[in-house]
Amino acid sequence: MNHTFRQATVNDTETIRQLAEQTWWPTYSSIISDEQIRFMLAEIYATDKISQQIATNEQTFLILEEVDEPVAFAGFSPRAEDPEIYKLHKLYCLPKTQGKGYGKILINAVVDEVKKAGKHILDLNVNRHNKALSFYQKMGFEVAYEEDIAIGPYWMNDYVMRLTVGSL
Repeated sequence: MNHTFRQATVNDTETIRQLAEQTWWPTYSSIISDEQIRFMLAEIYATDKISQQIATNEQTFLILEEVDEPVAFAGFSPRAEDPEIYKLHKLYCLPKTQGKGYGKILINAVVDEVKKAGKHILDLNVNRHNKALSFYQKMGFEVAYEEDIAIGPYWMNDYVMRLTVGSL
């Protein structure tokens, strides 16, 4: 595999937005309505929001490239309400690259950052009907609890999954 990954800068905002657009539709179209996908993409991946998250270090984004083409990304940070716990906010790989191990590479990179920070817990939210649930379980995450989060007029019906770092 000819791949590299790097930390995103504000100049990568549009790349992250494009990757989200290309991954969200195939990921969520069988789970939530088109209207909800459009709303959430506009809400979560607004240019100014992503740029601010990167510029202020609110989230760290990693971009994985395959032969110099961005194909996957992850976004993570310490949890605002409990900085002892890190949260993987975003992890998306283009459909054409799924099964190549890029999700695992990105999770392992995030785990390395959690370890460097001296922390031991990595959480993520995943829709309860998302097929990625089994991938996260294979990576060692376990369901900690269920969470329903209002986002505009919609709901995210998620599992919060937890990995105790050092278990990979």
